Amino acid sequence: MNRTASTKRNIHGLVGLGILVISEVLLFLKIEPAVSWFYSIAWWSYILIVDSLVYRIKKNSLILNRPHQFFQLLPWSVTIWLVFEQCNFALQNWHYVALPQEFWLRWAGYLVAYSTVLPGLFETTELLDALGLFRHSPVRPLADPRSLYIPFAVSGGVMMALSVLLPRYCFPLVWVGFIFLLEPANHKLGGKSLLSDWATGTLRTFYLLLLAGLVCGLLWEFWNFWAGSKWLYSIPFFNRWRLFEMPLLGYLGFPPFAVECYVMYNFAILCMRGEILGQKAVHHPQPTRRIRRYLLVYLFMVIFWGLSFYLIDQNTVISFRS
Repeated sequence: MNRTASTKRNIHGLVGLGILVISEVLLFLKIEPAVSWFYSIAWWSYILIVDSLVYRIKKNSLILNRPHQFFQLLPWSVTIWLVFEQCNFALQNWHYVALPQEFWLRWAGYLVAYSTVLPGLFETTELLDALGLFRHSPVRPLADPRSLYIPFAVSGGVMMALSVLLPRYCFPLVWVGFIFLLEPANHKLGGKSLLSDWATGTLRTFYLLLLAGLVCGLLWEFWNFWAGSKWLYSIPFFNRWRLFEMPLLGYLGFPPFAVECYVMYNFAILCMRGEILGQKAVHHPQPTRRIRRYLLVYLFMVIFWGLSFYLIDQNTVISFRS
């Protein structure tokens, strides 16, 4: 591809930057819908900007070269984040304020905002990778990843149970529990796995995810702080010394959260392919069977979304926009 064609094709970053600047101005002037929708506008702008930067560096990005993978992220982003929203019904660590009164507009807002979680994290990870971070960081190879299956799975199950049964004291465990619970399955079934990386003597993906989680965490809180519709925190023991709305110690949860999202997404892809159901040996399943399985998965997602949105309205939203 010549330089002119590449530049002409790679314009979505400029579009994102323009939208972000305009939304910032409209926010400052308190003009709707920028005030109420600023958080989502900022994140979608960021995703476009970062993808464009990745393409400029590597000539390969999610949106321009792997659009199927990018769009696959969106429904799973909503679904995976809603798992944590469900956990928050017990944790009560955050609440939403100044949301639209119309339920259809509010639910649309949930979809638009929650669908940015995985793209934001993974685009940031790709940018850090393109910049060459942690390229020379070998570790001693893990001799037998299978020896960690049971300790990891048991630890993850206990962490998740404690986080919802004793939320006042064990709430931080929700941000690491799924890593230990699901990573053994990812490795055993041949999916993308951090244990596989470790066995080959590298934890670069792990390090990139940790840093991406911290970067995204800072941006989540920065853009949420200025938004009209936003969330507020109520965290036991750590509610003082805040940066934006988040208590300072709360930022420690963002790096492992990025790793957790990576592990959960890879597990979800195994589920989509039917490998969790014992179909790993079927490399090319019949198209009808594959389509039927995908339709069932997406139908389950939509039902899960509707139930979760209703419960969020009942348990997590504490005020509406007048």
